[in-house]
Amino acid sequence: MAQRILEPGEIETLAQRSIPRVRLPARATVFARRASRLRDLSTSIGIGDYLRFLAVLVDAQHSLLADLSVCIPTPAHLKASAGHGMPPIQPAAWPRTDAWFETLKGICDALAAHPEFPLGVSETVSRLRRAPREWIEAQADALLQCGDQAIDGAAAPLVMAALQVHWAALAASFTADAVRALDVPGLCPLCGSQPVASVVYAQSPYQGYRYLHCALCATEWHMVRVLCSRCGASGKSIAYQSAMVGAKQENDGSAAEAAVRAETCEQCRCYRKILYQEKDPQVEPVADDLASLNLDLLLGQSGYHRASGNPLLWQPNGN
Repeated sequence: MAQRILEPGEIETLAQRSIPRVRLPARATVFARRASRLRDLSTSIGIGDYLRFLAVLVDAQHSLLADLSVCIPTPAHLKASAGHGMPPIQPAAWPRTDAWFETLKGICDALAAHPEFPLGVSETVSRLRRAPREWIEAQADALLQCGDQAIDGAAAPLVMAALQVHWAALAASFTADAVRALDVPGLCPLCGSQPVASVVYAQSPYQGYRYLHCALCATEWHMVRVLCSRCGASGKSIAYQSAMVGAKQENDGSAAEAAVRAETCEQCRCYRKILYQEKDPQVEPVADDLASLNLDLLLGQSGYHRASGNPLLWQPNGN
């Protein structure tokens, strides 16, 4: 029996109908799973002490998210956002409430309870506790706008952690069917932030599909594979590299065995990490991105640049 070959437009239409487009963060597990992964990874790499510190920070995020109440967008706000093609909870259009600032206080309290941390941690916590509210709000604005002129690099992970809790709570209040895709597929459809990495899942109904993971609200959205999440280039422009292999792979990634690889683009000379759950069921975007800094060093030596940074390790210009 003859089979008709689908045209490209038909393939895209079929994909839109059959592939779950969005994975929303689960309040009960999003930070708990990240903290567990950070602890697991900390036992085998040189920056283990930093990952253990972050695990305590993420534990605090988990505890604070459980009791956090946020004001959710109204139907009128959602309609207006959709009408303008804008994400409904982008920081510029969805103002922060006092709840995020109280969350930052809670994170500082949790870290202060660990005197075994290096002196720099307690000094940063003390500075944040003494800092004027206006300065902290300015730090938050700079982080959300991806600016780097006035950001305090030591305080940034703590401030960003509080913002993540606030926006994860907002994202969790949505239903996946209510989330509209943006015209810019490389940005989060809920808050408009950039992804930290992507994950190829091994479990149904997401098996074999690639999802970008938002650095701010932890929403994940589908993007076809072998496609640059920054500039949209595809085909031969895309290659894969892992620290374990140390060389570029075929653009389908089939030759690599590592669970964490870098998807590089020859058009924009940027990359983002891509994680394969089939290789390691426990991979987690933020944690595994941090634990693979050796891959960042390798790619930097090859002339590639990060497309965006990790929310818990601030660096100028996201590189």
